[in-house]
Amino acid sequence: MDPIALQVGPLVIRWYGILMVLGFIIGYLLFKKIAREKNLKIDVDEFFFYVILVTIIGARLFHVFFYNFNYFSSNLIKIFYIWEGGLSSHGAIIGNILLIWIYSKKKKINFYDISDILVIPFALGAAFVRIGNFINQELVGKVTDSIFGYKFDNYEKLRHPVQLYQAFSNFLLFGILYFYRNLKRGYVSWLFLLLYSIFRFFTEFYKDLPYLYGLSLAQYVSIIIFLISGWFLIKLKER
Repeated sequence: MDPIALQVGPLVIRWYGILMVLGFIIGYLLFKKIAREKNLKIDVDEFFFYVILVTIIGARLFHVFFYNFNYFSSNLIKIFYIWEGGLSSHGAIIGNILLIWIYSKKKKINFYDISDILVIPFALGAAFVRIGNFINQELVGKVTDSIFGYKFDNYEKLRHPVQLYQAFSNFLLFGILYFYRNLKRGYVSWLFLLLYSIFRFFTEFYKDLPYLYGLSLAQYVSIIIFLISGWFLIKLKER
């Protein structure tokens, strides 16, 4: 599939960008709906504007510094080419945690009252981004002879469409979180991190990436997130 959806002269519109915008729009509407259900007293338009900025900046910077620093340090202008792909979900998660912490302190609102809502559209948006990765033909999977094998244009042999595996896991995560969105304060936030780290850890084995002692960087980060979120869930249950 051609990653370019439309080109008019110098204007190029990519499917990756379309899917990202679609994810933000649906995410905004979903956040607004659940915030209304839970009677969350914040300016949703203002807050979600910050979410969009922090998500893009955090995801991009994490990718630049931890996944491909040598390339971007020699091609600084490429840092701004986000439509070509290269966003880290872990960077987006860290950025939004900091945003919610600062925003909740400023508005004197409980941290979990915001985070328990935001993680739901976040999971859905992450699924859209993974579909964009697939169309961009980036972050491809390992060579395979399974029925799921897909021939990417610039890669030899059939490979796992791991981007779609991760998109499916994020859609599944979204469904779980939305169904259990009325759990007690804090549970949805930590459940998101726990399940996301599990799904990410196992799907990473299908990616064609460099590994250190058998695991990728994302898997090491996922282990840390899993342990932290598991500990907090246990603590919440003990209350």
